Amino acid sequence: MQTQKLDVHEQPSDKALAEAAISRLRQLSMKLAMAEIDIEVFDTMQPLEDEWRALERDNLQSLHQSYDWCTAWVSAFQRPLAILKGTHADQTAFILPVEIVKSRGLAVAKFIAADHSNINTGLFSESFAESGGTIDAGKFASQLQQALKGRADLLLLQNIPLEWRGRQTPLTGLPMVQNQNHAYQLPFFPTFEETLKQLNAKNRRKKFRVQSKRLEAAGGFEYLIPGTSEEQHRLLDIFFCLKSARFANLGLPDVFADRETQAFLHGLLDKLDDSKQYFGLQMHVLRLKDGHEGKIAAISGISRKGDHIICQFGAINEELVPDTSPGEFLYWQTISGLHGKGVALFDFGLGDQTYKRSWAPVETPHYDVVLPVSPFGVIAGAAHRIVTRGKAHIKARPKLYKFAQGIRARIG
Repeated sequence: MQTQKLDVHEQPSDKALAEAAISRLRQLSMKLAMAEIDIEVFDTMQPLEDEWRALERDNLQSLHQSYDWCTAWVSAFQRPLAILKGTHADQTAFILPVEIVKSRGLAVAKFIAADHSNINTGLFSESFAESGGTIDAGKFASQLQQALKGRADLLLLQNIPLEWRGRQTPLTGLPMVQNQNHAYQLPFFPTFEETLKQLNAKNRRKKFRVQSKRLEAAGGFEYLIPGTSEEQHRLLDIFFCLKSARFANLGLPDVFADRETQAFLHGLLDKLDDSKQYFGLQMHVLRLKDGHEGKIAAISGISRKGDHIICQFGAINEELVPDTSPGEFLYWQTISGLHGKGVALFDFGLGDQTYKRSWAPVETPHYDVVLPVSPFGVIAGAAHRIVTRGKAHIKARPKLYKFAQGIRARIG
């Protein structure tokens, strides 16, 4: 018979045993606490404003679930709301800002403004968010289904990172499918030069010098962030025109064409605080000088919440200085100008584009919560999974993706 001797140094210490016991008790406590969480559904935002704004102060909660962002969307689209509020021990544990989108007899509960959101987290109290994987996912799912019964067929919460800046989402464990789109981020260091070191800094500086010379040869340029509301709104309308022309050239539908979306984005321009740590939308522009009568070569819209910047969109005038890559040049100006202003992360948002990969060393997968509420929702949820996985399969294969884009353009 063989025996093994356990080295005394390999045995857990009393401190380690105590910490493990405390950890198990905390996990058990959290699971038991789930039974005590009360979920209410609200069909208006106003009664929740104070609690909502208190939760969104957490730097890790997405801009897209902020009260002002959601207010701008609700004002423009006027869809029915089913905002989910969870309460535990007389404290607000979470708010999931949800609206009901109806199509072909199906009622889907989605994040407010989901169609124009680059990252969604929901709103969670810090203690609830830090609980992470200790939540009883089965009980949580059942409570969400019960809360939405009679209001929706399917709960579809899209574009959620399982982990965001070191914190695991409390939604982990709910039925999910990986979204076909990933997001791309550029972490900031104290100086622009340090930030560039994450990239191919030498080639990027060389490209910038070439672009600068070409722009100067064309008469010069101005990089502007207009300070007046009137000018900001004017630039947004110019963006709509440039983007419409771009979509038409590609044979693609214009996702900014409807009046509700345009009203929503115009509404975001006036959502800002005095500290400049939050603004719903801010227009940045690269404008040409002599010989071009102040025409705009490139334009973009960014948002900010805390230390997180999100690039919402961009467009170029394809008839002006195309050999300078004005969109890329505008990103250089914007990113370099944000250094020293408390920014930690520049987010290029969803969608795999060459320029994003050239700027962003961090790629973040996103997931969709797909939780059926009714029998009809079971079918719709299964369809969403199939379509999403199909799109992911195509996008992972460049040749197949290019072929699919060509078909889409021909169909229009």
